[in-house]
Amino acid sequence: MPEGKHVNSWVTLILGTILFVLGVLTSASGGLTAGIIPLGIGLTLIYLGWRGGRIATLVFGHIAIALGCYMVTWGIYLLPHSDPTVAHIFGRPLFWGLFSIFGGICANYHGFCKCITKKA
Repeated sequence: MPEGKHVNSWVTLILGTILFVLGVLTSASGGLTAGIIPLGIGLTLIYLGWRGGRIATLVFGHIAIALGCYMVTWGIYLLPHSDPTVAHIFGRPLFWGLFSIFGGICANYHGFCKCITKKA
């Protein structure tokens, strides 16, 4: 491939694509506000997989943790109004908040990984 047009991380690109699709499905199923944040995180992961570097990965990790904490708090607030169904588990912000927190922790660890630091 020409210079500047290579994929940095196929795994990140694929995970971002999956998260983007899940965000679209969540938004389409009626949880518009709960689907926007996973949609944005998926787009960011697609960018990081395509062109991202160490600093972008670390910034993304910290933002994902902060957004995840907000979503967990929001999800706990909505918990008394939720049903134990698959749609309410995946369509409410509690699940996506936990997903975002753990993804942010993973991104922060990955920012100090040898595969990233040797490229920077």
